[in-house]
Amino acid sequence: MALNDPNWGKNGGGEGPPDLDELWRRLNSKLGSTWGGGKNSSNGSGGPSPGGLRFAVLVVILLWAASGFYIVDASERGVVLMFGKYLETTEPGPRWHWPWPVQSAEIVNVSQVYTVEVGYRNSARTKVQDEALMLTDDENIVDLQFAVQYVKADPESYLFFDRNPERTVKQVAESAIREIVGKSKMDFVLYEGREEIAASAKTLMQRILDRYRTGIIVSQVTMQNAQPPEPVQASFSDAVKVNQDRERQINEGQAYRNDVVPKAQGTAARLIEEAEAYKQRVVAAAEGEASRFRQIVAEYRKAPRVTRDRLYLDAYQEVLSNSTKVFIDQKANSNLLFLPLDKLMSGNPSISANNFNLQNRENINPPVSAGGRDRDVFRDRDREVRQ
Repeated sequence: MALNDPNWGKNGGGEGPPDLDELWRRLNSKLGSTWGGGKNSSNGSGGPSPGGLRFAVLVVILLWAASGFYIVDASERGVVLMFGKYLETTEPGPRWHWPWPVQSAEIVNVSQVYTVEVGYRNSARTKVQDEALMLTDDENIVDLQFAVQYVKADPESYLFFDRNPERTVKQVAESAIREIVGKSKMDFVLYEGREEIAASAKTLMQRILDRYRTGIIVSQVTMQNAQPPEPVQASFSDAVKVNQDRERQINEGQAYRNDVVPKAQGTAARLIEEAEAYKQRVVAAAEGEASRFRQIVAEYRKAPRVTRDRLYLDAYQEVLSNSTKVFIDQKANSNLLFLPLDKLMSGNPSISANNFNLQNRENINPPVSAGGRDRDVFRDRDREVRQ
């Protein structure tokens, strides 16, 4: 049967839609019988009965009590307040507190890493000049952009000791960086000092935040960009090139010095060592010659003639050993002389002279008579006496 059927809702011989007041009275009667209202559960005016009010109140109470349930995740902590005052901090899991307005709960994520950007927003190209421009110790201006990452480690301090912790972190970060940059040179900020500045800023920020009792721990400070301001970047690039050329020339000069000075020092040390060795060799040779001369003098005093002849022969042998000429006694009546030409051609005059003396001793120096030899001896003795 369709809803628009005129016969819909007929009960017995009645016509038309059902009476809403009648349905309401029937519902109240049933509720009254359920909660002890009996047949007189409905009032004469057709309003709700006391049993229905009690049911509605009970439903409201159940809903109010159910609103006190809450769940704390593993990365979160719950902070329970009673009439706005801190009561306790709850651990992860299902929890319940007295519903509002008696108690309330604040959920704080203690593991999530939050980021504050200073000098830019979302991208390094989106600059905020009022935050990025900073003054260095040598009165130069740098454009500095950095990010600060932090976590909410202490929920109680985070909720109660600072009205706006996020804004505090940003202001503290900017203040710390400006203080550190204001004590540093421009070249140090732009080039070699980025990591050191970030570490110093992190330490200074944490000390300030702990003094404010914000409950925040700074996990990392990252330098995104550091450069001169845009209006002077061209001039600064030229100055940087000049400084690089100067450093390059200094390095080249230092490299040349490191190459030349050690060689010169090595050469000087070698010459000193050679001179010292020459000195020791000459001194030793002189001392040896002096000692040999003293020994010769002692022997000469014992046998002057023998010593003198021996010195003469040694000197003559030393001179002839370095000569390629052959001396022949033409006074001797020798018809044939044997010369060791093969030895002479080999360039060993000492061997040639020795072989020549051994093989031709008789031809060059013929034997003399005993009488002649005696006469020569006597002549030598007389000569020594006259001397």
